[in-house]
Amino acid sequence: MDPIRLLIFDLDGTLIDSLPDLTDATNLIRERNGLPRIGVSDVRKLVGQGARSLVERALPGVGEPEVEQALEEFLAYNLAHIADKTHPYPGVPETLIELSGLGIPMVVLSNKNVALCREVLGKLGLERHFTGIFGADSFPYRKPSPEPVLAVLSEFGVAAGQCVMVGDSVNDIAAGGGAGVWTVGCSYGYGDASELEEAHYRVPDFPSLLDLPFAQGKNVAAMKKS
Repeated sequence: MDPIRLLIFDLDGTLIDSLPDLTDATNLIRERNGLPRIGVSDVRKLVGQGARSLVERALPGVGEPEVEQALEEFLAYNLAHIADKTHPYPGVPETLIELSGLGIPMVVLSNKNVALCREVLGKLGLERHFTGIFGADSFPYRKPSPEPVLAVLSEFGVAAGQCVMVGDSVNDIAAGGGAGVWTVGCSYGYGDASELEEAHYRVPDFPSLLDLPFAQGKNVAAMKKS
């Protein structure tokens, strides 16, 4: 089995908890369209497929022109308030430092637009850990399609079996699985436990990544579903 040569991370729900800021942005557009505010638990069900999908689902029955306007307002508000309440999950900064010591390139692959990815990672002091940052507008397709993962593999010249993808939702596990990479499901994130059933491994918190075989110099094939 080849050694691991690339780590791919999802962003929201994996590295950072952005739900409070996303909830504020969602309620802004709902109120402007005459709809009542909703809670964090409701917004959690809307995330994962990018901003347009979130806006469309947050504004049921609203026409296309209004959706377009709301999308602009949502993105503008989210950019201006990208890290008001957003924070890394416990242990993320420290664990990224440890993982950086392995000498394996690390990248972010998100369904959030890349400009927003860079902004929030920069604000939280995490951007320096990543060799590449890719968002929903970096490739023609987005997760759960395997195409973005395959594109990242191609860009880094890495075979699927040499890569581990870490994420919290079915979008990440399906994209990674479809591309043939090793997958790790983060049970602390936004996805339900059922969404992580196909992951090669599951972790209850981010620092637990350091317990996986690839982080200890062992054969990644030793990874088993847990």
